[in-house]
Amino acid sequence: MTDVRSTSARTEPDAVSPAWRGRAGIIGLIVAESSLFAVFVVAYLFYIGKSLSGPYPRDVLELPLFNTICLLSSSVTVALAIRALGRGQARRSGQWFLLTLGLGAVFLVGTAREWYRLIVGHGLTISTNLFGSTFYALVGLHASHVSLGIVVLALLSVFGFTGALRREDVPRAELAAWYWHFVDGVWIVVFTVVYLVGR
Repeated sequence: MTDVRSTSARTEPDAVSPAWRGRAGIIGLIVAESSLFAVFVVAYLFYIGKSLSGPYPRDVLELPLFNTICLLSSSVTVALAIRALGRGQARRSGQWFLLTLGLGAVFLVGTAREWYRLIVGHGLTISTNLFGSTFYALVGLHASHVSLGIVVLALLSVFGFTGALRREDVPRAELAAWYWHFVDGVWIVVFTVVYLVGR
């Protein structure tokens, strides 16, 4: 007679597949990073209007509409990359990942140009006033997450072009896409708080 308890004990560790572990991991990361961003957003909102000296947000901030369109569009392209990979079109997937990377890079260049304009043109640094401190901390935190995402997208693009990325790799590639969607979602919050509410 087969020992049911011993059989279930042997199979239980295999019940959680690597794909589910990966999803649980990325969800945990997103929750943790969301909490971190929440702290920075609350700090920015708390210190709005409390700077004792200028420049102030309404004086120097311009709406980064083009950057925002590029970044939000990249959520579409990364989804198309995953879809192509699911169809076994590794090279096409690599092309979509590369385009996603390009849109993210355009966003970062736009952020760098904005910072240059604020620092050189308006003398706003992280130590100028409370606005500068909270602005650079929040926007810089987001930019660092975009940079990390670009590195991952570059690897996926290379793997796609070389054929190292296969249909069975979709669950892993989806984790990168989830992270990228998270980065885009955070930008909607940052854009709203900094460029709409904060002005």
